[in-house]
Amino acid sequence: MKLEDIYQFFENPPPTYLCQELAICYILDVLLQGESYGTELIQQLEAEYPTYRLSDTVLYSAIKFLEDHQAINGYWKKLEGRGRPRRMYQISPEWEVQAQRLAKLWRDYISLRTK
Repeated sequence: MKLEDIYQFFENPPPTYLCQELAICYILDVLLQGESYGTELIQQLEAEYPTYRLSDTVLYSAIKFLEDHQAINGYWKKLEGRGRPRRMYQISPEWEVQAQRLAKLWRDYISLRTK
């Protein structure tokens, strides 16, 4: 390692991968705005927060957690311009208040790190 490597790290830091807790809060934040599907959740994160990433493994374990807790519902939908149907997710009406609380945790977390 060279001294320049340290400066390079801070000028161009590697992406931060979301853990399951953050992923759950992020997913709920997105779904409060409308239905979405897995690949779109990953792409939206990278577009809105370029220094953050969400792995497929963490994404789908977070989705399974949310489905197991009946926080979200999944259903198949054919999207225009897409080949195969996508598994769409939306927040369960009973979970609206809890989803708002958890989504706020994501927004608070991200606002502290993007200042």
